[in-house]
Amino acid sequence: MCALLSCSLGFAMLPTLAVASPSAGPSTSPAVRAPLGGNGSAAAQPSAGLAPAPNAQWCARLATRLPGVSAADCRNSGLSASGAVSRNGFPILAREILPVANGKGDKRAPLRVLLLGGIHGDELTASAIVFQWMKWMTRPIAGSFHWKVAPVVNPDGLLASVPKRVNANGVDLNRNFPTPGWNPDAPKYWAKVTKSDPRRFPGKAPLSESESRWVNDEIERFKPDVIISVHAPFGVLDFDGPAPVPQRFGVLRFNRVGVYPGSLGNYSGLYKNTPVITLELPNAQKMPAPVEVQRIWADMLTWIRQNVPAPKAIKVAAPLAPKPKKAS
Repeated sequence: MCALLSCSLGFAMLPTLAVASPSAGPSTSPAVRAPLGGNGSAAAQPSAGLAPAPNAQWCARLATRLPGVSAADCRNSGLSASGAVSRNGFPILAREILPVANGKGDKRAPLRVLLLGGIHGDELTASAIVFQWMKWMTRPIAGSFHWKVAPVVNPDGLLASVPKRVNANGVDLNRNFPTPGWNPDAPKYWAKVTKSDPRRFPGKAPLSESESRWVNDEIERFKPDVIISVHAPFGVLDFDGPAPVPQRFGVLRFNRVGVYPGSLGNYSGLYKNTPVITLELPNAQKMPAPVEVQRIWADMLTWIRQNVPAPKAIKVAAPLAPKPKKAS
């Protein structure tokens, strides 16, 4: 058990996750469209500790859909409006979390990790598990990384009357990234291979959607060393990019799902050479057992630390010697 749980992480067995209150109903208030904070900042405050609480109405709506996530969990997550909004006006909530100082004078730049959940709105657990992992960001290994986290990339899909894979424009966000040859490859693949499946429509152009544009912009701005994208319900581990292939995180074993025009794994992992870990949880509606949530997290962090190349050392310039004063 200790080997699987990576005891060096200092995990204690967690109680059962809180269940969202059924009384927290959806809201159609215009406040949902307002960005959090008065300065219009497009990024969450980069803090490993306290951060502004997200709008309570946003959290109430999310909590009605996400298994094991209460409105209080959301409010206490430190998420804030990223500046990007969906077609229906719901903000993409995000948080940047700086590494915990190790007190040893380590001058190495920390690994930068982009963690994304809920690219497909009907994969509820893919967002819920990210909320759980955010509670552990200051623990060993995780606390040494620099994180950017967005647990619900496709809020319109999640909050539709019936949660759906695509966004409010009917676009599969995970086919909307600008892979080389997207046009004509993505439309051709959609028409011929998926038989024009509306759940897998790639859009009319790459990055046509505000949600995929936000992810792309964050990749360019944040420059992650590794990207984690959580999905469901195939119950496997997939990987794209320049690093040794992980074989198992918890119950999830490596099994190539495929490479598709416009997918994030194809775009970032193969084209931009940034490793992409794709987690496919076993069930889109029901969370894994708490011990399994820990195993996946612990195994993944250990793999990242051992296999993702560390950024180059930070060069600290020596202070300039003061110029000698001229004799008066």
